Amino acid sequence: MRAGIIGIGRYIPEKVVTNYDLEKIMDTSDEWIRTRTGIEERRIASDDMKTSDLGARAALEAIEDAKISPEEIDMIIVATATPDQSFPSVACVLQERLGAKRAAALDISAACSGFIYAMATAEQFIQTGAYKKILVVGAEKLSKITDWNDRSTGVLFGDGAGAVVLGEVSDDRGILSFELGADGSGGKHLYEKGHIVMNGREVFKFAVRQMGESSINVLEKAGLTKEDVDFLIPHQANIRIMEAARQRLELPEEKMSKTIHKYGNTSAASIPISLYEEVKAGKIKDGDLIVMVGFGGGLTWGAIALRWGQ
Repeated sequence: MRAGIIGIGRYIPEKVVTNYDLEKIMDTSDEWIRTRTGIEERRIASDDMKTSDLGARAALEAIEDAKISPEEIDMIIVATATPDQSFPSVACVLQERLGAKRAAALDISAACSGFIYAMATAEQFIQTGAYKKILVVGAEKLSKITDWNDRSTGVLFGDGAGAVVLGEVSDDRGILSFELGADGSGGKHLYEKGHIVMNGREVFKFAVRQMGESSINVLEKAGLTKEDVDFLIPHQANIRIMEAARQRLELPEEKMSKTIHKYGNTSAASIPISLYEEVKAGKIKDGDLIVMVGFGGGLTWGAIALRWGQ
């Protein structure tokens, strides 16, 4: 028995903000944004919508997809850098809203690596037999901490949420290995002080190195090689960073998820949103080996090797 994904969901706000919209409010251009980041547009939540509202919508779809009731959920873990408030946690808000009365609930703060951290944490509870079904949500309202006057960061981020239900799957499916890491000395390169502040050059160098290394590391832990990989789902931060990870695994372009052009960087939500889109598009099939890999503020990083299916 392993822990694997038995349900999946996502929610994207309706409002689309294009690069051309941003040209009107800051010194930038569509060409500059596209060539440097791969982003063409992003989704922005309305002022009255909270991170928990985004997360609840994604969670409801994941629960329905898993064909379970909210009462069957043993635990809720929400990865977010933009909680509604310091406390109660987004996970507790979801517990009440979803009617998951039996569930323990907590948030995880690991920025853009948060979803990987949350998945790896949830796996431990299932592997030990402590819990059977865990809802894992990555949800962000980054628009509320984006500096719309800073062209280096203001063009990057979007809002959204993705969710999965983790449960018991057969021995040849589910999470095969994971890696988590952190380097607190790099915290000064990417942080929030009312709004997001980033040293782009240092973060880029770190991400290009770490995304590739972590991807290889989880494969080695699982006794696999890069030739075994069917699909790569990288954190959607920057197309050049994503491409570096793809090239490290020597995968063709069609074997890497790319949603950054539509949604920008949605932090902890980017990996589950991308996973959802590829599964629904039929690009990920039963038995496929998937590598999910991310990095974020902290600095943090994480990767998971997962065999799709139940």
